[in-house]
Amino acid sequence: MTLRLENKIAIITGASGGIGRAVALSYLSEGAKVLLTDKEKNQDSLFQEYFENGRAINILGDISDRKVINEIVSKTIDQFDKVDILFNCAGIFNMAPFLKESHDIYKNIFKVNVESMWLMMQTVALEMKKNKSGSIINLASQAGTRGEPLNSHYCASKASVISYTESAALALAQYNIRVNCIAPGVIDTPMWKEVDKLYAKYENLKIGEKKESINKKVPLGYMGLPKDVTGLAVFLASDESKYITAGTHKVDGGGVWV
Repeated sequence: MTLRLENKIAIITGASGGIGRAVALSYLSEGAKVLLTDKEKNQDSLFQEYFENGRAINILGDISDRKVINEIVSKTIDQFDKVDILFNCAGIFNMAPFLKESHDIYKNIFKVNVESMWLMMQTVALEMKKNKSGSIINLASQAGTRGEPLNSHYCASKASVISYTESAALALAQYNIRVNCIAPGVIDTPMWKEVDKLYAKYENLKIGEKKESINKKVPLGYMGLPKDVTGLAVFLASDESKYITAGTHKVDGGGVWV
């Protein structure tokens, strides 16, 4: 059986949980070698075999620090000689009513979701340029395609991801570097525990009530799982998508207004 990412080298940010973790395991199962990075140490037993055989390495760090980004890319080159794929998954969430949303929330969200994403993309692209090949995949959100009354900063940050993806794709096409983004809908990740608490606070709901209502609103009838994103993530990283760039690709069960 041919592995779709055999001999490919990938960097995945936000790799400890949720979508990042699921994509990392999918890339490894398809033959890639992967550098995983997150703020929390990866102690997942499913990765231990890959750490031991050298197909995966882990860097603990906050990618809002430019030094950490440089370390991630340098470590990848030192260990694997090149980088073919970047899956920009790291992100944070916070929310508040528009008239109460603070500058601190704005700064924190844009620092991670936009500035760090852009810096990681630029730093990796400089390495990809040397080999005139690469695929960059940024994680956006359905929130980036619209506004939401409680999530203005988060929505704006994900809209920025989409915009930077399109600009980077056009700028890097001459080097055969493709840039796309995935815009998931509501995905049941560990982050949703905190999201649910915030909705409960601001919409006067019981814990779990928002999640239950969203499950009923999704046209396909359920909230997505991280594994629902992995098929597209592998496709966009592989040579099967070699003529696809500058796209925003939805994985949202038909979409839902939260």
